[in-house]
Amino acid sequence: MQLHFRELGQGAPLVILHGLFGTSDNWQTLAKRWAETRRVILVDLRNHGRSPHAAEHSYELMSQDVLELFDQLGLTDDVTLLGHSMGGKVAMRFALDHPARLARLVVLDIAPRLSDMSHQDDILAGLNAVDLRTIQTRQEADEALARHIPQVGVRQFLLKNLYRQDDNSFAWRQNLAALTTQMPAIGAEITGAQPFLKPALFVRGGKSDYVSTEDKLYAIPALFPNSQVETVVDAGHWLHAEKPEEIYQLVEAFIG
Repeated sequence: MQLHFRELGQGAPLVILHGLFGTSDNWQTLAKRWAETRRVILVDLRNHGRSPHAAEHSYELMSQDVLELFDQLGLTDDVTLLGHSMGGKVAMRFALDHPARLARLVVLDIAPRLSDMSHQDDILAGLNAVDLRTIQTRQEADEALARHIPQVGVRQFLLKNLYRQDDNSFAWRQNLAALTTQMPAIGAEITGAQPFLKPALFVRGGKSDYVSTEDKLYAIPALFPNSQVETVVDAGHWLHAEKPEEIYQLVEAFIG
C-alpha cells in the first residue's frame, strides 16, 4: 500500500505516525519546528487521511505499509520513528519487526499491552450517526455527533476528517466502515520474539490512563529495555496538542 505523506526540512529523518481518527495534518505545527534542523516525514496511515482504504487494519499490515514507505523514500538506519496512540503501536510493531531500519523510537501515550477499545464506542456511534447522504452543513454533522459525543474538542478533532467531494456532498477521509469492524485489532497487544535494543522514549500524559505504572515498570522494559518513560504532568491523551512545547523539548533532547 502506497501511503500518502508530506516532507519538510532536510537532515536526519524523523517519521511521524498519527493516532486513531487522526491524520498527518494534526502534526503540522510541531513538524515545522522540527524541520528547522531535520527532515520530517508526516504519514497518513492506511484508512486515514489521504492514504488508501482497505478492509483489513492490523499492526502487522501497518508495519508493512511503513516498511514500503521507508523503501520508497530510501530511508536506511538513521531514522527516528515517532508514533502517537495507534500510531505508537504501529511504531512499536515496526521497531520490533525491522530494528535495523531505525536509530531510535518515540512513543506517545500508549503501551504495548492489550487496549480496551470500549471507550471508542460513543465516538463510533457518533461518526456512524452522521448521515452523509443528507447533511448539508458541517453544523448538521456536529449536531449528529453531539448526540453521542458531548466534548466539543473531540467533535472538532473528528470533524477535521469531513470534506466535500467534487459533487459537493460530504465524505469522511477515514474508512469508517473498516475502522468500525476492525476496532478489536486496533486494541491488539504488541509482542515480539526479540526486544528492540536501541534507544526508545515513551512519553505519557499525567492525566491519561493509557500508560500505567505497571506498563512503565514491566511491559515497556520487557520489549524496549533501552527505554525511558517521561510524564507530561498536566496533559491528557492528546499531549502533543495540549502541551506542544513540552513534547518538542522532550523529543529534541532525546534525538539530540
